[in-house]
Amino acid sequence: MNHTDHNGITHMSLQPMAARRLSDTTKTRPMMESITPRWFLDFLPWVPVQAGIYRVNRIKRILDANEPVNDYGEKLIEAKHTPIDEDWITETYPDYEEQPDEYMLSVVQTILRLNTNVADIFNCPYNQKDEQVRLTVEAMRERQEWELINNPEYGLLHVAAPDMRVSTRKGAPTPDDLDELLALVWKKPAFFLAHPRAIAAFGRECTKRGVPPVAVHIMGSPFITWRGVPLVPCDKLMVGCHMNPRRCGGRTNILLMRVGEAEQGVIGLHQPGIPDETDIPSLSMRLAGIDNRGIASYILSLYFSVAVLASDALGVLENVEVGSYHDYR
Repeated sequence: MNHTDHNGITHMSLQPMAARRLSDTTKTRPMMESITPRWFLDFLPWVPVQAGIYRVNRIKRILDANEPVNDYGEKLIEAKHTPIDEDWITETYPDYEEQPDEYMLSVVQTILRLNTNVADIFNCPYNQKDEQVRLTVEAMRERQEWELINNPEYGLLHVAAPDMRVSTRKGAPTPDDLDELLALVWKKPAFFLAHPRAIAAFGRECTKRGVPPVAVHIMGSPFITWRGVPLVPCDKLMVGCHMNPRRCGGRTNILLMRVGEAEQGVIGLHQPGIPDETDIPSLSMRLAGIDNRGIASYILSLYFSVAVLASDALGVLENVEVGSYHDYR
């Protein structure tokens, strides 16, 4: 680099671009902007299955109007209340459905192709195969979360019972709307699941009413709560324009669920111990071969599903408008 001072003397120095050729740079692992926290996968309890099937046995529902049933339409299990005496004791038994529902695992699969020459030579400081696998698995798990919510056959948005769906009163999600959802899923509600913009819209409505929601820290991250139930952000709940939800307005849904097998709630299903399983349960990776150009192919398979054990374990708040703002001047 040439520089002339005020005396007209020219000074020379090494140029930065040339000096970089002798320097070692600090490099990061490959970044992927589409990776999300996937809180839903962490909050959802996972239950192992065998042979890829989970059978839900239930108490028999009675369709005959002449037979006694409980408030849920199930066969009545009678228990008589009497004073302590020698009266006859009521006889009863729980009866089960003869054809119970069965949930089968689904799979997200892809074939990862990797040039073995690249893996051999360009392998420092980061292992090329490991980074390729890591990024592919991240994308597969993003798809897994999307399917658990939106799959037309078993996704939570589609399997929620008709009587467990309510609509917002005015579009924007208000405390009254979430209270109504809590009245539906009142048996040990675990968490709301909502798009970040829906959570922001709910926060604005709370601020307008002067009842800002309380924030708590779970797993090292802050979550706002309503009535003690956390609102968990998930961008797999679509908002209006699916292609660019950051900019367009529109409507979405908010889910509320009870979770856990013991609570007859919502559970995730997976089958651990499958051949060639990785560190992630139910995710297998096997070498499919190397062709005559030195390209190695790896088949990655992720098995999973979701089950709602009782219809009152899942509620949906529909028609949630996220584009309403208030002027506080």
